[in-house]
Amino acid sequence: MTLKKFYLRNYPTDELGAEINRESTFDGLIKTLLKKDDVYEYIGVQDSLVRERLFKRLSLDRDVFFDLIYDLWTGKI
Repeated sequence: MTLKKFYLRNYPTDELGAEINRESTFDGLIKTLLKKDDVYEYIGVQDSLVRERLFKRLSLDRDVFFDLIYDLWTGKI
């Protein structure tokens, strides 16, 4: 599923959902984190609430704690 499709389905009143890169996926998001690339650039939106919501879903999909995803993003891991 794409990030945009997930986000628009789950947060339909958040206008930033329309700006999410239509090609971005959760698989790509985890790869972006592992490569230490720019997450905001990959998502296509420079908003922390959007990023956090996507990270939460990613942690559920991967069956890992949210903190692990967050720590990958901050560089602690």
